[in-house]
Amino acid sequence: MYFLSFETSTKIFSLALSQDEKVLRHRNLKSASVLEDAILPAIDKILEAQKIKFSQIDGFAIALGPGSFTSLRVGLSTTKAFAMSTHKPVVGIPSLDIIAAGIKNMSSPNASVGDLDEICVITDARRGKVYSCRYDANGRKGDYLLTTLDDVLDKVHGKTLFVGDAIALYRKDIETAYKKATGSCKCFFADEKFWLPNAKVMAGLANQRFKNKDHDDAAKLLPLYLYPQDCQVSGHGR
Repeated sequence: MYFLSFETSTKIFSLALSQDEKVLRHRNLKSASVLEDAILPAIDKILEAQKIKFSQIDGFAIALGPGSFTSLRVGLSTTKAFAMSTHKPVVGIPSLDIIAAGIKNMSSPNASVGDLDEICVITDARRGKVYSCRYDANGRKGDYLLTTLDDVLDKVHGKTLFVGDAIALYRKDIETAYKKATGSCKCFFADEKFWLPNAKVMAGLANQRFKNKDHDDAAKLLPLYLYPQDCQVSGHGR
């Protein structure tokens, strides 16, 4: 099947066209224009380059955030409109899962991913907070959180790889906290190229969902937005 994957939770709009497990084309766009004005032209270009018509698309995947609510709303409403108007399936994937999946084959001079106890995704939520989630070899551990760095550091343990754009803000704080720790506690940091969710990585997660016919209800699909005091949308529906 052909499917399109969209990631709109950050300043980079990421788009991928896939055929089953193979990513045929992908683009990462940083645009100063309103996102509504960037999505459709980007889709047209990627389909034209692959000589595929929009009517040949069999499904859609959308990143759910957390992230910029305005961008998430635009991306999700566009994808839902595609799915509902074409009666094609849609899957929603949390952006923190995409970031975690993106560093699966990463290694550093000091540790490979297979040697780690945990992977901790931390992205900047502003207001002195981070979005965070922890992962191990078996997948996600615990909930998606909007919290403080101190709370994150209370939860992680052992050899931990940190990934996400909050590293730019908090790397020194994390290093200081780990230096005070004892025993086997060590921290590592993913390179900046892994910090943001990428539609090319997302496509692999989406393909598994499509293969298993694990689709979402387009009418009920909501962004994963963790500031309920600012917006009533606080999770996603299946």
